[in-house]
Amino acid sequence: MFASMDTHPLVDAASQPKAGQEAESSNHQGQISKKAQKRAAKAARLHELKFERRAREKVAKKNKRREQAQAIANGDPDKNTARKRRRINGGGKMELFNARVVVDLGFDELMSDKEINSLTSQLAYTYSANRHAAHAFSVLIFTSLNGRTRQRLDAINDAGYRRWSRTEWWEEGYDRLWTEPSQPPQLAGEEASTQGSLMLAAQADRKKIVYLTADSSEELLELGEGETYIIGGICDHNRYKNLCLTKANDSQIRHARLPIGRYISLATRKVLTVNQVFEILLKWIDTRNWEEAFWAVIPKRKFQAGWRDQAGGKDRNMEPDDDGGHGSNTDDDEEAIYAKDGAEDRETDTAEIRESTDQ
Repeated sequence: MFASMDTHPLVDAASQPKAGQEAESSNHQGQISKKAQKRAAKAARLHELKFERRAREKVAKKNKRREQAQAIANGDPDKNTARKRRRINGGGKMELFNARVVVDLGFDELMSDKEINSLTSQLAYTYSANRHAAHAFSVLIFTSLNGRTRQRLDAINDAGYRRWSRTEWWEEGYDRLWTEPSQPPQLAGEEASTQGSLMLAAQADRKKIVYLTADSSEELLELGEGETYIIGGICDHNRYKNLCLTKANDSQIRHARLPIGRYISLATRKVLTVNQVFEILLKWIDTRNWEEAFWAVIPKRKFQAGWRDQAGGKDRNMEPDDDGGHGSNTDDDEEAIYAKDGAEDRETDTAEIRESTDQ
């Protein structure tokens, strides 16, 4: 018989790590490699430099905006500023419609925090729409600015709303319109040239003030220069009935609803967001046509399916609306307050609004 050869000792010897390997393995477990250390050190340096770079960029942008504002004040805007303004206004000059729009913010205690966030976004869309309109209202007034609404606005962009052009912000209610004189907004540069001879009376005539509310039995058939239109600044998802109508009656001022039912049929309630109501008014100024204004602004999801155009008898396109948050009541992103439809316009709008705030 052949003696069997035991190969197990050879296998065991080959599988055992050497002494140097054991030391190297324990060294890896105890500390990171030199390459990893270099990467960590580089990341730390870049992190420190990032704050310095951002600080320098912020100072440079602030200086550039100051120089541009000075150039505009001297009547000599630079090419970049002129190009931005041409893009905003479509190459033409803005024409002011000699009427006021007031947003009544006296409903702070009736809204949740989420609704407050949605309302402040709607206020920014309202301002942006007026700033970019070919035919804009001469002034926007926001009344009863208090409570959480004010806190929310103060927390966004270092209270940038206070530097919005052609706007006034009152802690008092809208009754100040007829009890105290209102100072006309200060305009500069190109905006001053668009004002021309348009100037509203310092103290409003109560007979020329209209509170817009869907609960009114009266219809608003047209807009008139020299008048003041009040929009209720509340995001309540229609919880409170006759809220704005009661305020209008208590203030003994006129009230009216938009003539939506006269021109179109909606599948949902006729209550719209603040910016939607305002954009409908702007669209009417452009077209003098309520139906076109409604179709251009109201989200398509609100239209009744199968409703036929009374004039042409053809079915309207019932595609879902693509608001991009423009008519949403749930957009509580802080950056959305300076947003505009489309990714391309978002950056430009932000730059333009911030540019105006530093002038």
